[in-house]
Parts: sequence; C-alpha cells; structure tokens
Amino acid sequence: MFHEIAVLGCGAIGSSVGADLADAGHNVALIDQWPAHVDVMKKQGLHIKMPDLDLQIPVKAYHLHEVYSIQPRFDLVLLAAKSYDSEWLTHFIKPYLKPHGILVGLQNSMNDEIIAPIIGHQHAIGCVIELSAELIEPGYVERNTTRTSTWFSPGELNGLMTPRLKALEDLFQCCATTKMTSNIWGAKWSKLISNTMTQGPIGMLGIRSFEAGQLPGFYELAFELGKETYEVGKALGMEIEPIFGLTQEDFLGTSSDVINKLLHTLLKHLGKNSRNAVVQDHAKGRKTEVAYLNGLVVQKGELVGIPTPFNKAVTLMNALIERGQFQTSPTNLLLVRDYL
Repeated sequence: MFHEIAVLGCGAIGSSVGADLADAGHNVALIDQWPAHVDVMKKQGLHIKMPDLDLQIPVKAYHLHEVYSIQPRFDLVLLAAKSYDSEWLTHFIKPYLKPHGILVGLQNSMNDEIIAPIIGHQHAIGCVIELSAELIEPGYVERNTTRTSTWFSPGELNGLMTPRLKALEDLFQCCATTKMTSNIWGAKWSKLISNTMTQGPIGMLGIRSFEAGQLPGFYELAFELGKETYEVGKALGMEIEPIFGLTQEDFLGTSSDVINKLLHTLLKHLGKNSRNAVVQDHAKGRKTEVAYLNGLVVQKGELVGIPTPFNKAVTLMNALIERGQFQTSPTNLLLVRDYL
C-alpha cells in the first residue's frame, strides 16, 4: 500500500524513523530544510546510535528545493517537523501526495487540527509517538529508546479502524512497538498531559529529565501542570486514552492517579541520559514547541473557562528564555513558584 514514502522534517525523530524504514527495505525519501544535514545524509547516509544497535545506513535525502525538480508522488508522508512548521510544510507537500495518499503527523501537540483542513481530512491520520533521541550533528543521531521500547499509536481522525490504518500499524513495527487506536484525539491529549508535565518545565531548567525528578518541588509543579491539562481535556470532551503501552486497568482510579501514572511512566521510559526537546532547543538557541504544548493548554482553557495558571507560568518562563531575558537554570523552578 505504501510504495513511495517520504519523511518530511528529519531532526532526531524523523531521522530515526527514516533510518528504520530504510533498514527494513522500504522506499523512503528523507526531506529536510537543514542544508548541512541533508548534505551529510547524501554523502554518508545516517548514523543512528541506539542502546542496542549502532546503525549506519545509506538513505535517499533531498533538500526542500529539490522536491520541485524531481516532482515525486508519495503514498505516505510522515511529518516529523516541529509543531510551528506544520502549517507551511503541509502546504508545501500537498501537491506531491498521490490521490489516495495520506499524511501522518509524528509530532507532539494537537497539530492534526492544523493539518487536516489543509490536506483534507480524508488524507490525514494522527499518531502518538514516544521516541527519545537527539540530533548531535549533521547525519548523526543518538537515540535513547530502542525500537522495542519506542511506542507508536496511529489512529484515524474519525475513529474508524480501517485497512489503511492496519497497514500503517504493520509498517511502523520496524520502528516501534505499535498499536492502532480508535481514539486518536484522546490518545494525543494523554500525550499532551505528559508533555506539559515534562517538556516545558524541564526545558526551562536546562537539565536532563532524570535530574529534574530529583529537584525539590518539581513533582509538585509537574502534577499541577498535568492536572490543569487533564481538566481542560475533559471539558473539551476528550476521553483520556492509555498510552506508552499502559492499559485501561492502569488508568483506573482518580484523575490524580492517572496523572501520576503518566508522569512516572514517561520519566522511567526516558531513562537517565535523555535531554528533552525543549532543553535541546534552548541549548542551541532555537525556537521551542512550548507554545504548542503548555501554551496550547492555556488557549484551550480560555475557550472552556478553566484557569491554567501553572501552564501559563511555564509558557511565560520559556518565552523569556527564548528572548534571552533569562537563562535555563534549576533556579527557574523557584522563580516560577514565586510568580505563581
């Protein structure tokens, strides 16, 4: 079904998935806007170092401008770019989809709300993923999760269990433990709960995820962030879905039980060496996705009339760091507490 595949956006996540697909023998094109990264992929392929595998593999890589000249037609596009690039990249790739082609967002946040109206709802499939990796230098990725400990859950936006969804589940088995879902919106909101408890708050600290868990007051802040996100999701009508391989039994109990289970499961899954994406972005002076994570909860909370002071504070602190008014530091935990 998926004879011609593209990975659009080849940072740590896109490169990892693209390398896995290539290693499994699939016809996959890797498209990215970082010239140096594309040049290295063209000449040397990709080097993905995992805990249990050191993969070096040739890949087909393309600069953005080359797509126009080769005029490809894809059955499947995997969008792995940052959330803030979703809109323009979806417009960019739309002409290169086959009539039956689909686009799957391998991203954080609720970007299918942006993607589907552009690409057409019939061409969009959502996916929740948990893959921890870092692009160290052009062509080289250090991946913290093995293929079996990486987790994917694709789902049709309308909740149907379709043949193409089953085909996607089968395709992703070479990348991750994969299980399709009939509740993709609930699954993505569950991931958002986890992200709001980790990406933004750990990002402003500038330390590894394991180290953040050792700081006095971190779990209390993370819990309040998750609680706000949970309550906003419920007000929006979201049915929270177990993710990260958890089951419905794991989600029995109070909302506090669910929030704590998500937080502890994610931190344990990431391990001691991982630096989350926001930490990496701040370190490299890049824009972060916090506005699409904690900031999104603030926006949605305003729509349903639920206050979100903790998510608002973390969003503000990360914005100030992006502007150069603050530096990442564990002491920012105290500043946010004082602000609250």
